[in-house]
Amino acid sequence: MGSHAAARPLSAGRSGPLSGRMRVPGDKSISHRSLMLGALAVGETTIDGLLEGDDVLNTANAMRALGATIVREETGRWRVHGVGVGGLLEPTHVVDFGNAGTGVRLCMGLVASQPIAVTFTGDASLVKRPMGRVLDPLRQMGVEVLARSGDRLPLTIRGAAAPMPVTYRVPMASAQVKSAVLLAGLGTPGLTTVVEPVFTRDHTERMLAGFGAAISIDTDRDGVRTIRLEGRPELKPQAITVPSDPSSAAFPIVAATIVPGSDIVVEGVLMNPARIGLIETLLEMGAAIEVVAERQTGGETLADLRVRSAELKGVTVPASRAPSMIDEYPILAVAAATAAGETRMSGLEEMRVKESDRLSAVANGLKVNGVDCTEGPDWLVVRGGPVPGGGLVATHLDHRIAMSFLILGFVAQSPVTVDDAAMIATSFPTFESLMTDAGASFRADEDRAA
Repeated sequence: MGSHAAARPLSAGRSGPLSGRMRVPGDKSISHRSLMLGALAVGETTIDGLLEGDDVLNTANAMRALGATIVREETGRWRVHGVGVGGLLEPTHVVDFGNAGTGVRLCMGLVASQPIAVTFTGDASLVKRPMGRVLDPLRQMGVEVLARSGDRLPLTIRGAAAPMPVTYRVPMASAQVKSAVLLAGLGTPGLTTVVEPVFTRDHTERMLAGFGAAISIDTDRDGVRTIRLEGRPELKPQAITVPSDPSSAAFPIVAATIVPGSDIVVEGVLMNPARIGLIETLLEMGAAIEVVAERQTGGETLADLRVRSAELKGVTVPASRAPSMIDEYPILAVAAATAAGETRMSGLEEMRVKESDRLSAVANGLKVNGVDCTEGPDWLVVRGGPVPGGGLVATHLDHRIAMSFLILGFVAQSPVTVDDAAMIATSFPTFESLMTDAGASFRADEDRAA
């Protein structure tokens, strides 16, 4: 696990009705970006509701290594004193992002237009993940990369002394690639342009505008977005409130949907259109999800979600929805395992380059628990029904695989065990306590601990 402790097997068994109100941690995407843009602003940015999981804490440490002053107050408010665009310092040590794929890829963009050298590394999972799709456009901007085979960590980026603006057409649906190029464009004179054929989460664009960058977005009739950013702005510090992470909210939402008699409210969930594909899909399957108390903060919409148990039916999920829910397919597969009929998911190639090969990890986890499914190169078909359970799921150091299959245990005939729950802290450190408070139960599996 790299920076994590020894593996911690954990089991979940059949649960009674889940109830109560809960607030899941702050959105991870917005948390990463708040720290990074705060580090480039001139003055003090305050952040409330920051996700204090390992991934985001690693980003905070990286920004400190690059010269920003970052302090957490006892109230939970974070204060970031930025160094200004172009003011990042060369770190004195290797920057370790642990399991944070988003953090490291965005930070590569951040330093690409600074005349400094930064060496990045990560944990046993992150060093296996490809970085080439982010590094390719950064090389076009003048970055020098020293990396082992396959552009994998650990690697060193030497930022361009005279960065060149580019017009880059993103070859795949990836908010990380788009964001890395835009962040590199901050320190690049002239106009950096990103052409995005498929709409992906737009937190970077929204937050850049909020911090005062000159950014414009045009969308043609085919849905192709052209994003233009003027380089070397003076970013203005902000007061940011981070909404609850919809990717984390997905776990209690599905749990309450599939556990009979459940009725919960998840508070303050981010409702950005690029992030609610799972909710749209669950509603199509027959879920009872009510959006209440919708409001605005920092250019984003959030709402409370009341979720009651419901009988689900299988659906075909359009491939075009994948960018808005790519992290939620593991927990969707769990919902599909309980649904009547067949659920078809396609356009899933991105799942193969996440914290694990998530597509295979999901399919294998379903099979060892007696769920009928078929895996293809970029698709998954799940045939729902009673879940036998009783299996041991290989998580491959992936927090979303661990949480998804623990939720499956809540409705299985026999408990479901994951081989390691330690890495859940990377994104959702309060997962077990929130679900326990709602009425679920977990059991440490001492017999399976290494």
